[in-house]
Parts: sequence; C-alpha cells; structure tokens
Amino acid sequence: MTSLFELFKIGIGPSSSHTVGPMRAALAFARGLERGGVLPVTDRVAVDLYGSLAHTGIGHGTDTAILAGLSGQAPDSLAPDRFAAIVRDADAGSLSLNGTQQILFHRERDLLFHKSQMYPEADVVTHPNGVRFTAFNAAGQLLATEVFYSIGGGFIVTAEHFLPSGAATPASQRAIPFPFRSAAQLLAIAAEQGITIAELLMANECAMLADDAILRPHMEATGDPRTEVRNGVFALWAVMNDSIERGMRNEGILPGGLHVRRRAPRLTARLTEKGSADPLAPLDWVTVFAMAVNEENAAGGRVVTAPTNGAAGVVPAVARYYHDFIPGATDDGMLRYFLTAAAIGILYKENASISGAEVGCQGEVGVACSMAAGGLVAALDGSNLQVEHAAEIGMEHNLGMTCDPIGGLVQIPCIERNAMGAVKAVNAARMAMNEMDEHKVSLDQVIKTMYQTGLDMQSRYKETSLAGLALNVIEC
Repeated sequence: MTSLFELFKIGIGPSSSHTVGPMRAALAFARGLERGGVLPVTDRVAVDLYGSLAHTGIGHGTDTAILAGLSGQAPDSLAPDRFAAIVRDADAGSLSLNGTQQILFHRERDLLFHKSQMYPEADVVTHPNGVRFTAFNAAGQLLATEVFYSIGGGFIVTAEHFLPSGAATPASQRAIPFPFRSAAQLLAIAAEQGITIAELLMANECAMLADDAILRPHMEATGDPRTEVRNGVFALWAVMNDSIERGMRNEGILPGGLHVRRRAPRLTARLTEKGSADPLAPLDWVTVFAMAVNEENAAGGRVVTAPTNGAAGVVPAVARYYHDFIPGATDDGMLRYFLTAAAIGILYKENASISGAEVGCQGEVGVACSMAAGGLVAALDGSNLQVEHAAEIGMEHNLGMTCDPIGGLVQIPCIERNAMGAVKAVNAARMAMNEMDEHKVSLDQVIKTMYQTGLDMQSRYKETSLAGLALNVIEC
C-alpha cells in the first residue's frame, strides 16, 4: 500500500516525474556511494538520460534537479538560493557530491541526453523515464552504477523493480488493517466494516506511522496516530493553499522561452472586482485556483504532487472550492476530502500509472480529476458508492488525453488543463450525488481502460514534445 504522504509530497516545480523524481534518484545514488564506502574516492559521476527524460528534460529542469540531488539536496527541503548556487558551481566545473566530496563536473561530458534511445537497456522494456548514474575513481575505474526510473508523481524505482523475479518494494511489506487492491475491494471492506472510505484510509495511515520508510518530518509526534495523520494532512493543505495564494499574487513571465505571462493575478483582480453576482462565479474561482498553482509550478515554485506536479492544481483548487463556497464546510470535511482523494489516487498508482510519459496526461490531470471528484463527494457526506461513481466519471471523460507540452515546458496546455480538470471534478461530483441508480461503468473498469489506452498511445504523444500541440504550435 502506498501512503497518502507518499502520494502527496512537497516538492518543487515544474515536474514530479522530470524534476522531483530525478532529484530523488540522484540523491539516492549519492547516498549509496557514501553507504558503500566509495564516496571519498569518487572522482567523477556520469549521468545518462533516456526516453522522455532526454526529450523534455531541459524544459522540465531535469538537468538542474539532478545536480541538486547529487549535491545531497532533497526536493522537499531545497532552498531556492541553494539551488542557484549548486547550478552556478556546476557550470563552473565543480560539484560537491552528497554535499561533502568535491569533484570535477563538465555538463557536456557528464550529463548526456540520449534522445534516440528509449531505455537504458535496449532489450528490456521498462519505463520511458530512465536515468543511469555511474561513478569512477581518479584512475577511471568503475566504482558503482545504478539505473533508476522516475515512474510519476516523484516516485522512483531501481532497475530491479522490473526483473521477472519481481523484487518486493517496501510498500508491499506494510502491515495495515485494510489492504485493498481494487475499488470493488475497497467498497466491500468499507461496507463490511460499516465505515467510510476516509475512515478506512485513516486506519491504514495510522498503522503505517511506525514505518521508517515514510517518516514525515513535518508531522509532530503527539502519541495519538489519528492526530498525527490529521496534522500531517493539514500541513500538506497549508502548502497547497500557499501555492494558490502565491500564484494569485505573483505576476510576470514564466521561464523557459515561451514568454507565457502569468494569468492568475489578472483573473483574480477581475473576479474580485466583479463580485459574486454571477451564479457561476465559484467555478471561475476554481479556474483561478488551479491556474495559480500550476503557474507557480511552471516557475519552479514549491507545490505538492497531487498526484503529480503537472496536475498539482486540480486537488487544491477543488479543496479551496469546498472551503470557500460550500456553506457549512468544516475541517472534518476537508480531512475526508484528502483521505478519500488519496484512496482513489492509490488505486491508480498501484493498478495503472500516474506518469504522463507512460500513459499521457490522462494519467496526470485525468487521475487528479478523478481523485478530486471522489474527494469532494466525501467532503459533502456522500456515500461510498457515490464517491466511486464520481471518481469514475472524472476519469471516463479524460480518457485518451495526450501529454504534448509545447517546448517541453509544463505551461501550454498544462496550466489550462488543470483548470479544466478541476471544473470537471466539481461537475462529476454533482452528477454522482444527484444519481440514485447504479452506473454501468465501474471505477476499476475505467482505471483498466485508462492504462490500456495509455499503453496503446504512440510514444510521441507521451511527454516527448514530438506530437500534438508541441508539433503544431510554433514556439514564439
């Protein structure tokens, strides 16, 4: 079982799979050199990027993220001023490996983008976000090498994950009271126990608190697991809400060369001036909330993967909609929202994919829409069946969405897609709560369909910037 606190992770923009994941992989490799006792004799580290990481890595900041990770920095704690210093030193030919071992570093030699090769191993089909790290001593002798895959949402796995033997991951070994592998199983367990989906996930999260693999530094120990989980959720919400506020306030041009002007501040000013006479004004605010987050993400700001950076605006926008526009909204409702959204996200993560490079944007904005729709129903005290229905609607009408960022940047169409996904989530929740009859398509069926559709999709439509809008819109 994946934890809520793994699905929702504090990180930096613009991409969870191309920025956060590679940084975590680089940090893991650097720490591995220290654990293996070879860090003091390491003289050079070579980095090879493949597939989608190679095609859109520059636009997504993959190169600079890897430099930070190799320098011992983590995405949830990296200070922006430290980031700039690391990049500046690397450009000058120096890198502090794991923050302690000074080595020479030359981008043209040590950081290579293999755009013509999809996977590190030509005969092994794994995941299109592959990166290989190799360490050498002063004599040029190989000290260590490891391949990582950034599988979406900031999650990383090593090459062993794809071996036929099926190396067990830490998540598969966790002891939790209510393990579930499908939406049908989730609903059945909740019905048998007479609890909501949110209550079921709360029980699982409390059981996972003692697991060293998911220690949460932002959670204070209180001795009461439920209080700790609750505090952890609201700490994440505070970061999400802060990204909304910063995005509605910060003006200017987004980096990357497309000269995209931030729109959320202007939209905020117009809506504030217009007031709330328009009955659809709440949906306009949902649009602003989502765009604000993703403009912050595109600028390299701090956001929360939900479940990815590219889709980071949907879940916060719908949470803010509940908070600002639903009469009688409560903290308990907000807690139900995030717990239920996480349960839905876990189903996608463990049964399909949340990687745009693997299944297209349906795996990012589509999954976020599904999560937010189900979460909103739970916040509004809807039934478990209505939660499942809303989540299914949210994905069903995002099926087949490609990932085609113009210029390899998480800007066009990504920012507006978050706004559309958030509005669609609100609509899906309302549809589900107004339906009394059983629906024909189950959440499990739509998750399976999404994954199959993603695998059938041509690779050039999956975060390579080789097709779709990325091909047909001139970068200017």
